[in-house]
Amino acid sequence: MRKTIDLKSWKFKLGHVSDGWYRGGDERGWEDVRIPHDWAISRGFSKENSSGTGYVIGGEGWYRTRFYCKPEQGQRVRITFYGVYNNSKVWCNSNYLGKRPFGYSTFTYDITEFLAPDGDNEISVQVLHTETADSRWYTGSGITRPVTVTVTGEPYIDDFGVFVTTPEVSADAAVINVKTATVGSGEIKNTIIDADGNVVAVLSGADASVTLPSPELWEFGHPYLYTLKTEIFANGTVTDCTETKFGIRSLRFDPDHGFFCNGKHTKLRGVCLHHDAGALGAAVPKEVWRRRLTNIMKCGTNAVRTSHNPPDTTLLDLCDELGLYVMDEAFDEWEAPKNKWWQGHNVRPPKLNGYYEDFIEWGERDLKTMVLRDRNHPCVIMWSVGNEVDYPNDPYVYSGFDMMTGNNDAGKSEDERRYDVNRPDAHRLTEIAKRLVGWVKDVDKSRPVTSALAYPEMSVRIGYMQALDVAGYNYKEQFYEEHHREFPNAFIYGSENSHSAEAWEAVRDHEYICGQFLWTGIDYLGEAQGWPVRGFGAGLLDLAGFETMRFYQREMMWTDCISGVLHTFYPPKNRPSRHPERGPRVPEAFCFTNGASAELFCGGRSLGVMTPEHYMCRW
Repeated sequence: MRKTIDLKSWKFKLGHVSDGWYRGGDERGWEDVRIPHDWAISRGFSKENSSGTGYVIGGEGWYRTRFYCKPEQGQRVRITFYGVYNNSKVWCNSNYLGKRPFGYSTFTYDITEFLAPDGDNEISVQVLHTETADSRWYTGSGITRPVTVTVTGEPYIDDFGVFVTTPEVSADAAVINVKTATVGSGEIKNTIIDADGNVVAVLSGADASVTLPSPELWEFGHPYLYTLKTEIFANGTVTDCTETKFGIRSLRFDPDHGFFCNGKHTKLRGVCLHHDAGALGAAVPKEVWRRRLTNIMKCGTNAVRTSHNPPDTTLLDLCDELGLYVMDEAFDEWEAPKNKWWQGHNVRPPKLNGYYEDFIEWGERDLKTMVLRDRNHPCVIMWSVGNEVDYPNDPYVYSGFDMMTGNNDAGKSEDERRYDVNRPDAHRLTEIAKRLVGWVKDVDKSRPVTSALAYPEMSVRIGYMQALDVAGYNYKEQFYEEHHREFPNAFIYGSENSHSAEAWEAVRDHEYICGQFLWTGIDYLGEAQGWPVRGFGAGLLDLAGFETMRFYQREMMWTDCISGVLHTFYPPKNRPSRHPERGPRVPEAFCFTNGASAELFCGGRSLGVMTPEHYMCRW
């Protein structure tokens, strides 16, 4: 049977340790820490560090932990890291296991042959995050996600080897298919258990299906979860066992009518989320995410985009439980680097370190790992293979446009924005996209593949958009109608959108647009405009998870609430007063409503009736 050991207590040392890998190394001066751990967030901010990642330090860090494990004959032991940022190397009892550059990937090593005979084992981890200008947002540093040791017999269920799909779904019946990949051969038994603990079906074999009558369906508003218990037997004895949460639901994208879940037309009212939680950095407890997601749902949010990297599985577990749809995203870079602002946003020159340095060697493994790990989550409705890799002239060019300007081109010279035959040809993006889509479908054909396009007016000309199952447009609502006419079979949605009412109305008023994802749902660290600002503040919730004014305006757009919410504030000192005769610091009142009009009273006296403009009245 399977046994799992959570490795939570570790020793940590910031800086270079020449014998950090050595099992008998001196640990005097090492800190006691708990995993998940982010060393950057607790060590202050400095203007000398990168503005893009929030002015925090990086560096080299070392972790060590001891655990007892003395397996019996025929047992296998594996260690799994759910995310280490970044460039990790791992040793078991001084034996080198391997490395993983990508800081968001989950990875596993078999350590059976390296275990100590007396059961006293040590794991050592080196983390090399020496260049903090390697991303466009806060990354954190260290073992930022859980670590587990798994003990099984032989044969055993492969890592992420259970795959549940629901190819046919209705209110009357659902077909459930279970595929099980194993290491070694044995008899497979799968038991489906409902939320009340009742056994509702039993399947046998490595690839088996069953029809479940009157199923409970998973969807927004009704996030019903079943449990699949998978057992493998050898000579009548269970050698391994796992449990997988799953939901029964159908997905459909229609080029004329948008997105459907379980046959119901649904507009995606989504938000983009980075992985940090303000003062907690990148090591975020589950209950913090629960509070944040629960709060953001109150304004009508029903979907999340994981921007722009594989998320912590804790987030996906919660989206399963809460009924939120998820666009699960893999990369922000492919073969070419993006500008990493280190002296303030758009302050040139940029730095160019980043994932592109590892993409060619590690891209397929990192993408497939994400899909294998996350494919049983019913919340995941599409896979995203990239974000804004088609950014104009940065570096890819297209001969059809002499001049291209993007939304981060402030300060860029005309020569840099003009077509240059010596730069990489944008058609290369189409070839990479086809390859990525194929990698996803190697391990999951049940969901569509998408990408967030920064310059769709170019991407539709080079075939990049057509290489995708579903096309996401970033801030390009003006092309919805034109591209729907020109490409009537394309599925289009807003993968990144402003908070403007016009951006939402472009979705609301066009049935064929699947939905939108706001930039951003919650304020985040990094992408800072300049010292001493350390984060980006355009969220429905602030860094601490409290509602902003945007939250209440969004509530009027996305819910049936018509009562309105009133806010008063004092204008900033540098903003001209709307009522100079009353003095420079007169409080102003805002009311967000989707009603026909709003009337403000003060002390029983009416201050006026107003018709809202884009859901807002202002007195």
